[in-house]
Amino acid sequence: MKQGNKDEAKGKFRVSVPTATFPTTQHISGHTHLVISVRNEGSKTIPNVAVTICNVTCSSSGPRGSGSGSEAFAADISGQYLANSSRPNWVVDSGPGKCAFSCKGGGAGAGVIAYSNTWALGSLKAGKTVMFKWAVTAVAPGTHVIAWQIAAGLNGNARALLADGSEPGGEFKVTVQKAPAQSYVNNQGRIVATQ
Repeated sequence: MKQGNKDEAKGKFRVSVPTATFPTTQHISGHTHLVISVRNEGSKTIPNVAVTICNVTCSSSGPRGSGSGSEAFAADISGQYLANSSRPNWVVDSGPGKCAFSCKGGGAGAGVIAYSNTWALGSLKAGKTVMFKWAVTAVAPGTHVIAWQIAAGLNGNARALLADGSEPGGEFKVTVQKAPAQSYVNNQGRIVATQ
């Protein structure tokens, strides 16, 4: 996260991550959700809870094409004369946050901000939990790694930390099958998946 906003509250804010889920096996054109919930375990209000989605790792010392240099839910490809080397592995159908005017008109939703690959849902009072939920559609077969990192603010002054003092984050290794999932409607009118 970028450093230097003098207006952002300074400090360390203890959090936990009760939920971090993304199916490890998916099918091309399949709709699913990536869900990360953040709980404020401290006694102070967190200024602005944010989650950054990265390619492979959120570490600044990661390999070329990793981090937030690629678009969220995407990976870089190589080739000459590319205006943008980032290609989606998933299409974001809806981002976290309330669906208001932007989202209803096909936009990115309430949680999107100007920072690369980052969604923020505002302040979080002590003892409260907020859920980040992305609806996505897989568009690239293969094995992909998505990393994520939680922040307590957008400019580096407010730091989110787990009980052990580490920064909250993780990764998902996902295999997207080449064929779409097969399904049918049974005699009771329910959709049944066969794969």
